[in-house]
Amino acid sequence: MLRNAFTMQLKPGVADEYKRRHDEIWPELAQTLKEAGISDYSIFLDEDTGRLFAVQKLSESNTADSLPDTEIVKKWWAYMADLMDTHPDNAPVCVPLHEVFHLD
Repeated sequence: MLRNAFTMQLKPGVADEYKRRHDEIWPELAQTLKEAGISDYSIFLDEDTGRLFAVQKLSESNTADSLPDTEIVKKWWAYMADLMDTHPDNAPVCVPLHEVFHLD
């Protein structure tokens, strides 16, 4: 099992709406993520800065790199674009993090 971690940035004043939208995540999006080999996916918020920290587990045979090509992910990105820093295609600006310590 691989671990993947990254940060994203919320716009000011939208934390409650961001949480609400994730509380109502579309079942077809959740299924697509699982089918791509993503599990144990959490997003944490630093309320002082609006910085999001995401961590997920990836199966060895994951297809997560192909998710940006799926219609459901593109639709979700468009839905979330007004809340966070994004690229021109609505993909969230993600900063990958490199693991420096892990304890089982």
